[in-house]
Amino acid sequence: MVRTAIFGISGYAGRKLVEILLLHPDVKISLGFVAPDEPEMFLSQMYPRIAKTIDLFCYNNVDWKLVEKNCDIAFLALPHVVSMSYVPQILSLGKKVIDLSADYRFSDPAIYEKWYQKHSSPELLSQAVYGLPEINRDEIAKATLIANPGCYPTSALLGLIPIAKKNLIRGRVIVNSLSGFTGAGRKPDVTLLFAEGNENSRAYKIGQHRHQPEIQHILEKIGCDVELTFVPHLIPVNCGILTTMYVHLTQDIEAEQLQKMYCEFYSGEPFVRVMDYGCSPEIKNVVGTNFCDIGIRKIDSRFLVIVTAIDNLVKGAAGQAVQNMNIMMGFEETRPFYSK
Repeated sequence: MVRTAIFGISGYAGRKLVEILLLHPDVKISLGFVAPDEPEMFLSQMYPRIAKTIDLFCYNNVDWKLVEKNCDIAFLALPHVVSMSYVPQILSLGKKVIDLSADYRFSDPAIYEKWYQKHSSPELLSQAVYGLPEINRDEIAKATLIANPGCYPTSALLGLIPIAKKNLIRGRVIVNSLSGFTGAGRKPDVTLLFAEGNENSRAYKIGQHRHQPEIQHILEKIGCDVELTFVPHLIPVNCGILTTMYVHLTQDIEAEQLQKMYCEFYSGEPFVRVMDYGCSPEIKNVVGTNFCDIGIRKIDSRFLVIVTAIDNLVKGAAGQAVQNMNIMMGFEETRPFYSK
């Protein structure tokens, strides 16, 4: 039985980790930590939905002796720039780490520091493995530090990688994403109030969102150097991301061949579902699951539209983190989502 600690257990991603891990037959949630300014309490007080399923007291200060004694792998569902103050200490105790923040997603510290702040442990960046199983499964299996991808990048990269690996992308790629409100985190913000977001939709941080360099960085690492414009939107749903990508192709390829390319690329992937040609994914079909649905349609001789849908808290955060844990620990990758 693998013992897990969840740092940031009171946030949306932390709570989703609890939901998923409680169903995992090979895992015990042994420790939970809230933010230092939050009151200590039992998890069932914080999250009444799981009352009588787990009796876990959550601390607001980290006792490293407890971590050393009661944890095999730590999930960090913490804000960006906060995780890196915990990761070195956890690794020094011989524990594995899955970090859901952006702190270890860039192998180049200059990129991180341009979009976030000065990195306090840049020496660990080369050790971290980007936790997108569909391209890094072998590296994840051997890793001690996983940088869990962002939710928007997961939705975009899974749509673009099959053609990126074939060098079929030409010029600028437009990535347009619609996200539910939980993607913004559980924090007080006037723009996230119900009355502000309900019956409304808006674009934000156009070309300035921190996930844009993450998408570009990973594409470049697989040999695809492209220009990218990323436009995120908030829509009035709790969970889910629908991402549409507009791509100019380097050559004229028949629609049937492109469809076959996607189907073959993801044929062995347990959490990617390629839809019939011309069919578009829908958020309602992926919410609460770890699936990414992908649909494509060719518009003219060299223009392709790709649409993906994921749950931002599952495949975009906690679910993918558990998928990574399964790979790291040698468990069945689909647990506890389904059994093959």
